[in-house]
Amino acid sequence: MADAFYVPLGDGRFSATAHTAGPWSAESQHFGPPSALLVRALENVEPAHPAELARVTVEILGPAPVADLAVRARVERPGRSVELLQAELATADRVVARASAWRIAASDTSEIATDAGPLMPAPDSVTESPWPEGWQAGYLDAVEWRAVRGGMDVPGPAAVWARQRVPLVDGEEPSGLQRLFAIADSGNGVSNYLDPRKWWFINSELTVHLRRPPAGEWIGLDAVTLVGKHGVGTATSILHDGDGPVATGAQALMVRPRQAGGG
Repeated sequence: MADAFYVPLGDGRFSATAHTAGPWSAESQHFGPPSALLVRALENVEPAHPAELARVTVEILGPAPVADLAVRARVERPGRSVELLQAELATADRVVARASAWRIAASDTSEIATDAGPLMPAPDSVTESPWPEGWQAGYLDAVEWRAVRGGMDVPGPAAVWARQRVPLVDGEEPSGLQRLFAIADSGNGVSNYLDPRKWWFINSELTVHLRRPPAGEWIGLDAVTLVGKHGVGTATSILHDGDGPVATGAQALMVRPRQAGGG
């Protein structure tokens, strides 16, 4: 197995490795790596002028198997100041996810930029965090987790640092945004308060609003999960790098007892 989430096959095709396997099933990917792969495709859509991704939404249309996948991206609505991009990720017979992104022309707003908020304690000042009993390895092993507050094995809101142990694509250095999206889909897992052996709390989408690309290998995730009375919940998160908050994320959650099925 290659020491990466994906092995490139050429022509926009990739082979997912066991590092992508999610905590629910060894046959299905955690959606962190697919989200990052979609963002990689969006980043590769050449802009006509310097521009930044401002918002990315990943719609999860079904499980992503640990298998070969194809990804493609395009400009959906061009514009000189703001444009809409689209990307999709597919197996041989179905589309498993679509992403839409607003890309905004870059300008210098450093003089009027707002304070992003307090820093999280540095990763080297906190200890590694395990995950709950009953979750499977794969993606969880391919990422180093360090707890600042709470933890993946502690029910309730949590703040953690996370760093990929392997590249997104074999032979490539991940971009800052790819690193961020590889982690952003973990908000519901980091801040869960339900026993994963008894409950599903699976997200149907991920939306991230960005203020700037993150720098460095570590991505901070300060997350909370809230659940309503009719099987619907939300996980919201503030995403950090070493210089402070860089983005906000949200996930819509399907919540139900595991014995009731999951799809």
